[in-house]
Amino acid sequence: MADLMDIIKGRRSIRKYEDKEVPEEFLNQILESVKWAPSWTNSQCWEVIVVKDPTIREQLQTTLIKNPSTKAMVQAPIVLVVCGKLKSSGYYNDQVTTKFGDWFMFDLGIATQNLCLTAYSLGLGTVIVGLLDHDKAKEILGVPDGYELVSMIPLGYPAKDPEAPKRREISEFTHSDKF
Repeated sequence: MADLMDIIKGRRSIRKYEDKEVPEEFLNQILESVKWAPSWTNSQCWEVIVVKDPTIREQLQTTLIKNPSTKAMVQAPIVLVVCGKLKSSGYYNDQVTTKFGDWFMFDLGIATQNLCLTAYSLGLGTVIVGLLDHDKAKEILGVPDGYELVSMIPLGYPAKDPEAPKRREISEFTHSDKF
């Protein structure tokens, strides 16, 4: 297994996939990494729908809005759909406690990062797709009230390895003591 910093630096958004199945063992490892993501008061507010059915992936593809990942939705053998339970993360005694309201997006971000880094460590590629008609996708997948569908993540073996995009220097985004 690669060094963590190599994994962080090596992960890319993959939009072209090989026609090759993902081993069930790898999928389980990826889902295990979601299981162990930190969350507000251990609320574990995530739900992950594993979509392998090509017909359903085609239906999900129709929910994308001018998205560079449109082909990836059907080309990748699996699409992981990340949903969040509302009014659980960021709440105490059924009352929201954060300035930013429901904290589920933060928790799902951490879980998604675990998912993508684990996939990369196994030689797989992912792309986080958020530009879509969320309500239409939610309807296709039967996501119940009280949950939001947040992102769809094609998963598979990369057909190409893109270059890293330019990154800001650390000095450009760090501040000492005050902003």
